[in-house]
Amino acid sequence: MTALFLLLALLAEIIGTIAGFGSSTILLPIALLFFDFPLALSLVAIFHIFGNLGRLTLFRHGLNRTIFLHFGIPSIALAALGALLVTHTPNQTLKLILGLFLFAFSATSLARPNFSLKPTVQNTLIGGALSGFLAGLIGTGGALRGAFLTAYRTKKETYLATTAAIALAVDLTRLPIYLSEGFLAPAHYFLIPFLFITALLGAFIGKKAVTRLPQETFRKTVLVLIALIALKFITDAIPF
Repeated sequence: MTALFLLLALLAEIIGTIAGFGSSTILLPIALLFFDFPLALSLVAIFHIFGNLGRLTLFRHGLNRTIFLHFGIPSIALAALGALLVTHTPNQTLKLILGLFLFAFSATSLARPNFSLKPTVQNTLIGGALSGFLAGLIGTGGALRGAFLTAYRTKKETYLATTAAIALAVDLTRLPIYLSEGFLAPAHYFLIPFLFITALLGAFIGKKAVTRLPQETFRKTVLVLIALIALKFITDAIPF
């Protein structure tokens, strides 16, 4: 089971790199096939930290400190709140929220691929708060973060560095809360170095494959698959 999970994590990182959105959006639904929600949150957060450390190291000179502060501070604060609520929220409810979010993200991305919001300070603060809260509660806020930050039309290096720095700050805020709540048992610590290797290898392979695949077609296919997974979470959580 462990080997299969790591293989799928590798595929999630490759797919996320090629498709252009966060690997956690893909990996969390996969992790939920193997683990309960709290443990899946912890493992995906660790995996995400490794990926963002790599991106921030590569593009650190592009960091926009103003956007980081306006978006990052509310993200960090609300990520802590979301993480604290995980213990008090039933797993089925968390899966329902995750399913609704992923379905809305997929549908919006398919219908309006260039969707973004106006780059005002108010929108930045609201976007930071919402994405941070969702990251803490259901483990994925990157899609919403991207919808707000792409509006700034910054250079690619600036966008990558700034989003990586914000995501890293959010992950380093929520992970200690998950650990303090006992979400990650010592029996699973052995997975951490494997997640590190998998994240780096997946990003490397994904970057190599980007130029060899029709990216838009690939991206739409992944979004449809995410929507189908989201519908499964929704139907599983709602008794009919």
